[in-house]
Order: sequence, then structure tokens, then C-alpha cells
Amino acid sequence: MTFNRTMTQAEIMAIKETHSLIFKAPKRYFWSVMISMCLIVIYYVYFLFDFGVELSRFTSGVVSVVGYFIQMFRWQNINEWPIAYILEQIAVTFGIVFIGTFTASFIALPLSFVAARNIMNKGIFKLIAMLMRRFFDICRGVDMAIWGLIFVRAVGLGPLAGSLAIIVQDIGVFGKLYAEGHEAVEKRPTKGLKALGANSLQTHRFGIFTQSFPSFLALTLYQLESNTRSASVLGFVGAGGIGLVYAENMRLWNWDIVMFITIVLVAVVMLIDKLSSILRDKYIIGEEIPIFTAPQV
Repeated sequence: MTFNRTMTQAEIMAIKETHSLIFKAPKRYFWSVMISMCLIVIYYVYFLFDFGVELSRFTSGVVSVVGYFIQMFRWQNINEWPIAYILEQIAVTFGIVFIGTFTASFIALPLSFVAARNIMNKGIFKLIAMLMRRFFDICRGVDMAIWGLIFVRAVGLGPLAGSLAIIVQDIGVFGKLYAEGHEAVEKRPTKGLKALGANSLQTHRFGIFTQSFPSFLALTLYQLESNTRSASVLGFVGAGGIGLVYAENMRLWNWDIVMFITIVLVAVVMLIDKLSSILRDKYIIGEEIPIFTAPQV
């Protein structure tokens, strides 16, 4: 039988002395948070004063932005808009994104095995894995718009330059993330396959990629959605797609057309997100997709 009793002051002090580090932790956490907040405030003050961001300039900018948004919702002369041309360029943008994203994923997948440190973990293979990771850093470190400018000079204006820009940057993104997915897998299936006499290719295919496939699919689908948003910028540098229409209408102050293009792009992204969620439910979560349900009798 147990009895509940109130602890004495001496017992409380004894517990505090025995576990002093536990009771000091909240104080240390509080002061670390306060110091971090003070440093952040100091940085903001330094930034505003050093770069000359005046309050009047900021206020006028906010007013201008509000004015632009108001103009975006004043749609006039809709029958004169080049809607067919806009939809055609959005379709071109999606074609660029689709080709670039999936081509990059097919190229990056085998390269990611070369960059995975749990696979390339002996002798010269460690150096090869390190060099492959630096290659991914170079591809990923240069912005997509810069790659677009480079390929516009190399192959000329048009969708090909945009597709190549997406391919190069996504190879860097996919290669790094796929390799990290391979490194995070459970090691026991791989050891079991080796014990059964599987060769290296079979071990990587059934022991590693089978486990990393959900992350591979999820990352590819997310990047497809992300590239749909980012590829609009490629048109600004002449790499094809809707970006050129964006730039022309912004320069002509046609903010209503800009809003229409934005709404269509958002709808396309929402559609891609819906399709991605269906594929994730089927191949990652493992749920069956109901197509037709027979009525209950």
C-alpha cells in the first residue's frame, strides 16, 4: 500500500542539488533564446541603416504594390486578350518542365548510386563519390535563370534552352537528395541479399532502391510542381514559355493579363499537386485508388 504525502522543503532542495543540471537547463535555454533574439534585432537594425532602407521609401513601395494589386483585379477588354496564345505558352512551359524534370531524374538516379557513401565506401570509390557530390553542387549552385542564359547563348532562343537549364539544375538537386535517400536505407536487407549470393547490381536494385523508391517518387513529383512555378522565369531570359508573355505585359502595365496568367498557372500547379497526391497514395502509402464502387445491395 502506498501513501501520498507532501514533500518537505529539505527533500526538494536535496533533489535540486542531486539533479542540478536539469534545473539549470531552462535558465540556459532562456538566456540563449534572449541572446539570439537580440542578435537578430541588431542585424535587422544594421541592415536597415546600412542599406539605406528609409521608412518613407518603404511606405511608398507598399502603397504602389497595393495599387498594382487593385489594377490586377480590374479586368477590361477581355475579348481583346490573346487568350489562345497565353494558353499555348503555358502548355509550352509545362512541356519544358515535364521534359526537363523527368530527363534529369533518369540521369540523376544512376549517378546518385555513385555519390552514395554507403555504396562507394572503399578506397578510390570514396574519392569518386566525393567528386560526384561536388559535381552535383556545381549543377545545383548555379541558378536556373543563369543556366537559361548560358544555354540561350549556346543553342539559341526557345524551349530547348529552357529544358537544358532545368535538366542541369535538377541533376544537382536530384543527385544529392537521391543519394541521401540511398544512404538512409536499412542495411539488413542488403546484407541478406549478399548472403544469398546476389551480385552488386541486384543488391542495389532490390536492397537499396526498393527502400528509397518512395522518397525518389515523392521528390520527383515535388520538383515537377516546383519547376512549374520556377520555369516562368526562364521566359524572361528567352528560354521559352510563358515568362516572355509575363515580361511583356508587365512592361506594358497590363496587370489584368498578368493576374489572368497567374491564376491559370496556379490552377495548373493545383492540378499537378492533385495528380501527385494520387500517385503518392498508390505507390508510397499503398492505398487503392477507388475508380468505381458498386452499389450495396
